[in-house]
Amino acid sequence: MRAVLASAFEVVLERHLETATPGEIGLWSLRGLEVLEPALHPELRAGTLLLSGPERLLGARPVPAAPAGAPPGAAAAPLATAIAALFEAAWRASPALREAGLDRILQSAFEELFNHLDPYSRYLTPEEARAARARRIGQSALGLRLAAGRGRAVVVGSVTPGGLAERAGIARGDRLIAVDGVRVDSDNLGEAAALLEGPPGTNVLLLLQRGRRRFELALPRVVIPPDTVHAERREGILWLRLDGFANDTDQRLARALRSALQEGPLRGVVLDLRGNRGGLLGQAVAVASSFLEGGPVVRTSGRHPEASRLYLADSNDLAQGLPLVVLVDGRSASGAEIVAAALSDRGRAVVVGSTTMGKGLIQVVVPLPNGAELLVTWARVLAPHGWPIQDLGVLPAVCTSLGAEATQAALARLAAGEAPMAAALARQRATRAPVPASEVASLRGSCPPAEGREADLAAARMLVDTPGAYAAALAR
Repeated sequence: MRAVLASAFEVVLERHLETATPGEIGLWSLRGLEVLEPALHPELRAGTLLLSGPERLLGARPVPAAPAGAPPGAAAAPLATAIAALFEAAWRASPALREAGLDRILQSAFEELFNHLDPYSRYLTPEEARAARARRIGQSALGLRLAAGRGRAVVVGSVTPGGLAERAGIARGDRLIAVDGVRVDSDNLGEAAALLEGPPGTNVLLLLQRGRRRFELALPRVVIPPDTVHAERREGILWLRLDGFANDTDQRLARALRSALQEGPLRGVVLDLRGNRGGLLGQAVAVASSFLEGGPVVRTSGRHPEASRLYLADSNDLAQGLPLVVLVDGRSASGAEIVAAALSDRGRAVVVGSTTMGKGLIQVVVPLPNGAELLVTWARVLAPHGWPIQDLGVLPAVCTSLGAEATQAALARLAAGEAPMAAALARQRATRAPVPASEVASLRGSCPPAEGREADLAAARMLVDTPGAYAAALAR
């Protein structure tokens, strides 16, 4: 536990976006004990961490400080020693904590710590971390998902159409007996999923049962990126829908653009990011770059030197300057917001829809000595003009979430050369972190978040068909 706490505290002290003192980190961690055992009461008083029970003081430890000139993380190891000692004292005094177990104590401590820091940092237990790695590598690449069956059986919960598992003859409902000779059961479903992991290019041997028949299959572990780009050409407009940002999204996008242009002239491109929850930061930058001629795409800013970066477009505009409309809605988040903000700020695209989710924080994944993982927010995402995406989201130039009448009125104003969202967009671009909650509410209220609708498509077509309206809507 001391080693886990030391690793975690060092990351929080050195990398977290917000500054927290060793005393605050220690107190918030101790409050995790209070969640499991309400009779315990942690305090921070005069530089000392105190932990009391119902009738007596259980322990006291001074808050360590990093030596002069040392990095903040230098206080992590002595702080972990102090907290582990107080955890041990609480463990001896509380049957409830002993019943909860060490893993649950750690989880509760980190939950309380991150409750005070930000909404996205979190602790993944060893089982959750294994399952997350399985989702990233094993199960999705093999084209199958595991589920708990009757009794303690592990069954194939689903197979990906056309995937490796289906092509090998595996069907939904097949029972998985063993992986590489190791028997599995549903009491440890995460372990079963973890056994499917492995380096690309290796094989995994599955022992399966269907009815009374048992059979073995060897499946190759390969990386199969999801098909995140869907292209359709209609009436001289290329409609591109992006579900997310995977390893090859930019390449798929480039192929779709080149193929459409080879078929004949286009009048415009519509990039549909509605419902897109993000993905790989580098891919979001690459997708935005596909429509830009150099220049900034996005900035990240944080306390740690490596968290502050400027990402520049490194390709030519593959759409060759064609009118570009980006569709967003209240579910568009993270990487989708980066693309929309970059193309809007740079005056390359007109954004249509509603205000987006407002997820503009970046996490770093840190493995811990017990097999768990820590997701720590360490950077804030800034649009090219310097405003923060977090909480604010991306405002559209054409709002469709205020109703049909309001949408038609906005399009009429654009056709007359007026930009109805210009004032709100200018206010957004002038904001700097941290943004007061009142300003966040006011700006988001100018075009409330909503799910995508047919009006988005109609507005996109109108903008492509009406050059004057498109030019009026472009924010510069």
